[in-house]
Amino acid sequence: MRYHNITKDDMLNGEGLRVVLWVSGCDHGCKGCHNPITWDPKGGLPFDAAVQKELFDALDNDYTSGITFSGGDPLYPGNREEITRLAEAIKERFPQKTAWLYTGYRWEEISALPVMQFIDVLVDGRFMLDLKDPKLHWRGSFNQRIIDVQKSMKNGSLYLYQAE
Repeated sequence: MRYHNITKDDMLNGEGLRVVLWVSGCDHGCKGCHNPITWDPKGGLPFDAAVQKELFDALDNDYTSGITFSGGDPLYPGNREEITRLAEAIKERFPQKTAWLYTGYRWEEISALPVMQFIDVLVDGRFMLDLKDPKLHWRGSFNQRIIDVQKSMKNGSLYLYQAE
């Protein structure tokens, strides 16, 4: 897996202050995407042990609410195995922290992926420029949903996330 950036103390990509991992690789090609530089799966930098340590060090701060996986698309097929491994390691070490994931895939396409057991909130769906509204909280366009993953998996039907 490759990545472009790690943002610390982020308040825009999920609830609370978050660490955001911006991964490389996306084949959705959404018109108006705010981060097209991340589309190339060979772009960015290699994700290695030093980068993981940087993430874990940032997550170790008491004021950090959790991790957000964004990009590109963390669920780009070439990223899935590594994102699953990383999400599992984060959940094991920081069970009190939340994990958010942004993807262009719809819940119905990816709900059975192994990574979902380690994700708390999913923002799904492609960004659609004609449905864009800068006033939307935690998403770019009206078609995107903010999903409570664990509640949805437990109950077998989709539950939208309700901020506390």
